[in-house]
Amino acid sequence: MVVASFLVKDLHVHWRHGARWFMQTLRDGDLASNSLNWQWVAGCGADASPYFRIFNPVGQGLKFDPDGEYVRRWVPELRDLAGKTAHEPWKYGGADGYPAQLIDHGDARRESLRRYAAIR
Repeated sequence: MVVASFLVKDLHVHWRHGARWFMQTLRDGDLASNSLNWQWVAGCGADASPYFRIFNPVGQGLKFDPDGEYVRRWVPELRDLAGKTAHEPWKYGGADGYPAQLIDHGDARRESLRRYAAIR
């Protein structure tokens, strides 16, 4: 959900690109479930009500991985950062081999909501 929200609502990439990549990557991918879940996150399709729900990836990380253990396990460039700093390395001097922050979530969120309002 967080990946889909980031791709669609922060980076403004069409949901079909994410759905296609996930179907090629998932070991147990189901075409219908995958496609409908991506449409749901994108706010289109049969159940489009949550178009305004935009996950904050840092907020989700801090909520569900407060000590940064999961991040450090799967993102080796961040393994030397202590605690929750792994969720926002750009605020703490960055990390070798890890890219700079791509976008500001607040700006991207406002742009997404503006785009949704324009098509409503």
